[in-house]
Amino acid sequence: MRVVLDTNCLLVILPKNSQYRSIWDAFRQGKYTLCYSNETLHEYEEFLVRFYSTDFASLTVEMLLKSPNIVQTIPYYTWNLIYADPDDNKFVDCAFNAGADYLVTNDKHFKVLRKVDFPRIKVVDIDTFMKIISELDKY
Repeated sequence: MRVVLDTNCLLVILPKNSQYRSIWDAFRQGKYTLCYSNETLHEYEEFLVRFYSTDFASLTVEMLLKSPNIVQTIPYYTWNLIYADPDDNKFVDCAFNAGADYLVTNDKHFKVLRKVDFPRIKVVDIDTFMKIISELDKY
């Protein structure tokens, strides 16, 4: 299963005491593939530094890049589907170009994608994705 995580979701799955930690653990166990572009990775690092520390950001990005279940995609085309916050488009472009099964976000700006017939991007919030991950454990 290919997934793009919006930065807001990455930030909340990392703390050991987070209610969403199982999403990070599932990634570490190889239960899904994280798709990224240079632009999304740079945003991850920027916000990790802002909310945690430079060292934590560097270690997290290094761990991500060394993971066997991470795939880089290079968006050759930008769709510009989110007008309310154009900076969010990098995640949409990454998801489309990577053929992601899910774009996971709690950002309300992504709701506009529900009205777009093409390209079809399946957007789920973090609670829904956590349920999807938990269903994997049943098999």
